[in-house]
Amino acid sequence: MNNVPELIVMLTHNDRTVSDAIEVFEGAKDAPAKFWGFKEVGLPIPDMKKLVGLMKDAGKTTCLEVVDYTEEGCVAGAKIAVECGFDYLMGTLYFDSVKAVTDAAGIRYMPFVGKISGRPSVLEGTIDGMIDEANNLVDEKGLTGFDLLGYRYKGDAVKLNAEFVKRVRADVCLAGSVATFQRLDEVKATGAWAYTIGGAFFEKKFGDCSFGEQIKIVVDYMNKE
Repeated sequence: MNNVPELIVMLTHNDRTVSDAIEVFEGAKDAPAKFWGFKEVGLPIPDMKKLVGLMKDAGKTTCLEVVDYTEEGCVAGAKIAVECGFDYLMGTLYFDSVKAVTDAAGIRYMPFVGKISGRPSVLEGTIDGMIDEANNLVDEKGLTGFDLLGYRYKGDAVKLNAEFVKRVRADVCLAGSVATFQRLDEVKATGAWAYTIGGAFFEKKFGDCSFGEQIKIVVDYMNKE
């Protein structure tokens, strides 16, 4: 059996960090998820720093996901990741200037691939084209992972996720719109390194119970044979 994909819990809804993210984390930090994250919009920087600190104090690995499509905005997001002390920068379109910021700070950089627009994001492009784009970045820029907006894809999302994970020579996080048990099955079948869930927990898609209890439901579901 493949290793079970890691759940990255995102304190976000509609691609923005929720205003009560600190309280939500404090109430759910004992849930069985090691990776936690949020977006670059929705909280003021001092609160972002506080939340990253609380996550690290609880032994969590921290991820900032930046949804921006301009070089200026992506670099600004990377600088926020450095200022707040995140472990991972996910998202942004790939730019050398962003990688320079993350490399200098020892932050792992996992950019988007494909043609992305809007917020919440929509993904377009061909499957082969996205795989080639990713592998070229691995070969030419030394990237070790990607943030794939698989279920935001306008084409065959299940096929994209499976092919991308199989053929790209790097870790893949399947991000966005994992909101049903069927999609959990599909994510597990790909063998992806990780997947994100945020809005689905706030909408109680995995049970009419607390945020932390839903995390446990998802992790238990993914761990069963």
